[in-house]
Amino acid sequence: MAKRMIEGIEIETGSGNVFADLGLPDAEKLKIKSGLVIEIIRAVRRLGLTQEEAGRRMGIAQPKVSGMMRGDFANLSERKLMECLTRLGYDIEIKVRPAKEELGHLTVASA
Repeated sequence: MAKRMIEGIEIETGSGNVFADLGLPDAEKLKIKSGLVIEIIRAVRRLGLTQEEAGRRMGIAQPKVSGMMRGDFANLSERKLMECLTRLGYDIEIKVRPAKEELGHLTVASA
């Protein structure tokens, strides 16, 4: 991360992954999961579902929906989050292509 000074304040440019910037383990996994959860929250709001309705539709209990809406998604796998999105009417496309750098990375892009 690059540091610079603006008007006497030190500014540090992030890496693009806040979880990595915070030094958390499994930062790439957390970034992917958070992107999926953001899309799930958008879908639930767009569809006007209650947490109970969303839980039934996604196949998870309402308390897990509540936790997810508050940012607690540690107990849900990436696969389960993708399943939740498909149950909410979303298509998921996984693209694989050669990386521009030696080490590739995962991203979540929404339409």
